[in-house]
Amino acid sequence: MKSPLRLNSFFDRFLEKIKSNPQGYLYFPLGAYWIFLFTATSIPTIPMPRMFDAQDKLEHLAAYFIFGVLLALSLAIQNHIYAIKRNFVLSSFLIVLIYAGIDELHQLLIPGRYCDFFDWIADVIGGVIGILIIKYLLKKD
Repeated sequence: MKSPLRLNSFFDRFLEKIKSNPQGYLYFPLGAYWIFLFTATSIPTIPMPRMFDAQDKLEHLAAYFIFGVLLALSLAIQNHIYAIKRNFVLSSFLIVLIYAGIDELHQLLIPGRYCDFFDWIADVIGGVIGILIIKYLLKKD
């Protein structure tokens, strides 16, 4: 019996639409977003007004939340590597963990940017939240 709080009927329709054209609805957006993330962190910083102290961490969390959602959904619906599909949560987590670290380290080479352990933590937390939401939505009663 399905829980009344679940969005399964909407998500199931959404998932069927994605599965009908995963390249256009999921893989291309994931690739484009990944390129956007890399490009955004490769641009030297310009002083920007801050609305609150933790704004930078919230931006990192939000950016990697989107990345985690797209990545987890991509790995969960792909049919090429069964082990990754079966373990999409772990696979997505490892990719987010490693890529966020590489992204922070690569910023050492960009003028005005710096490598920050707490930015990496915010990246990973955002990615994990996105991955866990996809895991929850894909879970069937």
